[in-house]
Amino acid sequence: MNRYTAKTVAEAVNQACVEKNVSEEELTYFVVEEKAGGLFGLGAKAVIEAYCQKDIEDFIVNYLKKYFDNITMNCQIVLETNKDGYLVKLDADNNAILIGKAGQTLQSITNVVKSAASAQFKKHINLLVDVNGYKEERYQKLKDMVGKIAKTVQKTKVSARLGQMTNDERRVIHQYLSTFPHIRTESEGEGNDRRLKIIYDSNK
Repeated sequence: MNRYTAKTVAEAVNQACVEKNVSEEELTYFVVEEKAGGLFGLGAKAVIEAYCQKDIEDFIVNYLKKYFDNITMNCQIVLETNKDGYLVKLDADNNAILIGKAGQTLQSITNVVKSAASAQFKKHINLLVDVNGYKEERYQKLKDMVGKIAKTVQKTKVSARLGQMTNDERRVIHQYLSTFPHIRTESEGEGNDRRLKIIYDSNK
């Protein structure tokens, strides 16, 4: 995030827009300091911190580049934006290491980058890191498995509690099951113990 200093907030915002080549609507800024001037505006000062979407994208990519440089691993990084936030696609010399057992290393990378970006820009930034399509394959396998469980709940009307999933996996499954008649989902527990529960609902 960059700082801009001028006599007024409006002037500082304009500086940021010109430098980043964006409109004011595309800019997010925080007023760090604002001091009214004396006679004829002498001594007036305004300081803002500002960023745009490209700054977020550059931060994410550069953060990952530095990470892979530090561990001396060659890795291709592609960043995309979608309705949920940012999708980072990685393809490294050894993708299995990046994925880890049951995707745990990949989830850790996602959490670290998400936390760093959110702290840098002082807001929640939703992003997902994927390695060579691992997540899409994982989502499909989960859908196949959970779909069968949901059909059993439809027949027996007995609720089922699913195993451990990451936040993004729970979101995908929740959206997937929302299309099933007489089926709704609820989250139970906190933190790493959070689970999805499939419930029969005659009114749905």
